[in-house]
Amino acid sequence: MQAEPKKSLVGAEYEVEVGPVAHGGHCIARTAEGQVLFVRHTLPGERVVARVTDGEEGARFLRADAVQILEASKDRVEAPCPYAGPGRCGGCDWQHAKPGAQRRLKGEVIAEQLKHLAGLTPEEAGWDGTVMPAEGDKLPSGEVPQWRTRVQYAIDADGNAGLRRHRSHEVEPIEHCMIAAEGVSELGIEQRDWSGMKSVDAIAATGSQDRMVILEPKPGARLPLVELDKPVSVMRVGEKDGGVHRVHGRAFVRERADDRTYRVGNGGFWQVHPKAADTLMRAVMQGLLPRKGDTALDLYCGVGLFAGALADRVGEKGAVLGIESGKRAVEDARHNLESFDRVRIEQGKVEAALPRTGITEVDLIVLDPPRAGAGKKTVAHLATLGARRIAYVACDPAALARDLGYFKEGGYKVRTLRAFDLFPMTHHVECVAILEPAAKGA
Repeated sequence: MQAEPKKSLVGAEYEVEVGPVAHGGHCIARTAEGQVLFVRHTLPGERVVARVTDGEEGARFLRADAVQILEASKDRVEAPCPYAGPGRCGGCDWQHAKPGAQRRLKGEVIAEQLKHLAGLTPEEAGWDGTVMPAEGDKLPSGEVPQWRTRVQYAIDADGNAGLRRHRSHEVEPIEHCMIAAEGVSELGIEQRDWSGMKSVDAIAATGSQDRMVILEPKPGARLPLVELDKPVSVMRVGEKDGGVHRVHGRAFVRERADDRTYRVGNGGFWQVHPKAADTLMRAVMQGLLPRKGDTALDLYCGVGLFAGALADRVGEKGAVLGIESGKRAVEDARHNLESFDRVRIEQGKVEAALPRTGITEVDLIVLDPPRAGAGKKTVAHLATLGARRIAYVACDPAALARDLGYFKEGGYKVRTLRAFDLFPMTHHVECVAILEPAAKGA
């Protein structure tokens, strides 16, 4: 006998007291019946009317938007962006919170994840509990940092550029994104007709005047003639192979960090905030304190940001090995670091490529894994290499905390942890943890 389908609760409204912030840009509340609500567009301590956006009777939790604020938090502000709010653009999570409150909320999420997944208090992680703003991001009330140097615009059925709504494929057409960097805004993408396109990625390098757009056409559609307000390189996503191919202009942009120029091709990974690459590079180097002659690993090395910084500091007698899975990123890293004989870049997934190298000991390790983290197997391997210090760069506090727990099992403790607000208005946060053998000074 087939079970009756569960009744959808989408659209149901509950008056609730809002509890603590949770990882993901929402806060936790409970219905009178005790069902958990993950509520967006609210703040801890508020009383709101929450409208369910996803979930059914009997579900472990429901997702909801705060559609009416009955008692507001002192941290609440009028969202400066006209596209923010329930059912609108999903790009920002905290437009309705004061900048200082946003950083506080991110700090609470980090602390909760450390406790829950790694069994660590902030003190045990060597962290003072603060999330630091990027240089230049402390602005007067009502002003928003223009930090996003890479924006992926979705295109609606009428050819309008916009951004996706939260957890939806629906497009919110916009005239201007407030958090877009000046170099992106000045292209004028929102004012053009993009009929036939699925998405348009805009990249404005911070280390040069290089600008790039990557067009993804709908199946069978022809590329438009791209005439924007500033000179740009144009790339396209191939319909058959999903690869990024040059249409005209350079196939890369030039970025700057640590007084070096880095080539980043085909829309490859580079930190999105203009100050992020230098901020993270400094935090990593200050934590590792490389010495002349050290051997070092840069894992998930991208186009070679940390490998370059390490190569500078370990000197002629040192050696740096970078491992990266992306073919184009490896080509760029080799190009970017070709002046260093002491740097080698290997292509492959870290979990497969690192054992192949035969390396059994190393002085320093940097890892900057994707959002899912490095994982138990890779961490266990790294813990056997006897590194004096390990720098872990993380864009997801849950993945960081899980991996710190694995490092703890492998005999490493956290020496210091620093957190940086390199994604203002969103729930994302960047952390740098410095680890050392637990036996040291024990």
